[in-house]
Amino acid sequence: MFRFGEPIYLYLLIVLPVLVILYLYSNYRRRKKIRQYGSPELLMHLMPDVSKYRPDVKFWLVFSALAMVIFMLARPQFGSKMETVKRQGVETVVALDISNSMLAEDVTPSRLEKSKKLISRLVETFNNDKVAMIVFAGEAFTQLPITSDYISAKMFLETITPSLISTQGTDIRGAIDLAMKSFTPNEGVGRAIVLITDGENHEGGAVEAAQEAAKKGVRVFVLGVGSPDGSPIPTGNGSEFRRDKDGNVIVTKLNEQMCQEIAKAGNGMYVRVDNTNNAERALNAEINKLAKADVETQIFTEFDEQFHVLAWIALILLAVDLMILERRNPLFKNVKLFKQD
Repeated sequence: MFRFGEPIYLYLLIVLPVLVILYLYSNYRRRKKIRQYGSPELLMHLMPDVSKYRPDVKFWLVFSALAMVIFMLARPQFGSKMETVKRQGVETVVALDISNSMLAEDVTPSRLEKSKKLISRLVETFNNDKVAMIVFAGEAFTQLPITSDYISAKMFLETITPSLISTQGTDIRGAIDLAMKSFTPNEGVGRAIVLITDGENHEGGAVEAAQEAAKKGVRVFVLGVGSPDGSPIPTGNGSEFRRDKDGNVIVTKLNEQMCQEIAKAGNGMYVRVDNTNNAERALNAEINKLAKADVETQIFTEFDEQFHVLAWIALILLAVDLMILERRNPLFKNVKLFKQD
């Protein structure tokens, strides 16, 4: 397994394209000034010792050396030993509603974006726990199988949009059924389904599915996103909103009654998500109450540092740069491999 021990230093790579832009701009300004004095071809004959290509070569050598130093600071490592370890944790499956109604902006910046931020912060609080992600609208599918890889979980979270599912609707029962299949077979571990939706259930059977989950020891927590007063759904084209077949603006409302019924049937808790962090804190408190069992996980416990390889490459590049002169080497200025007739 490959990883960076200090990945935060990789942000320094942003400097590299800036340096390239500045260098190209500097060359452009230099050529422009040369043209003010006369023909570049004539001036080249008047300055036979000036090299056309060596400054570029020296720049790219230093550029490459700097890139190696940045990667070196990030501490590249290869996993050399894998062990099976036991950790105490719980298993949580997050089921996120991505139907078009979740684009409503009665919660800032929108129901969907607020939900994604909440999930991201929830994952950051996990320690030795496992998480899976399911997205649903008119149907449900697994976005991320259950894992302890929180970095991947947050990466997958960023890719979630309503366009992932073409079938519109809100199949909460399908999401709960799929979530029940996502848990590991480990015994004694606390399990929870976190259902994030605006409660506009169009398929039915959600309460019954939550009851079945509770019978198997899985608690169903429901986070209701939105306002009971409702909000129009933006189309993404300026100030336009979605309309029904009669041309009326569609107003989507948070169905708190439905959310509460599902949470009660699932032996869980209902929390309304607003523009505060109250829902996040309440959910964290409830998940921390779940029984934590020993879960076996295979992880790399030893990593070999690889920065010294990059250090040698950087030193060689800088050494070559020092040996290359800006001007043509006077010892070889009269050597011409190709002569014109």
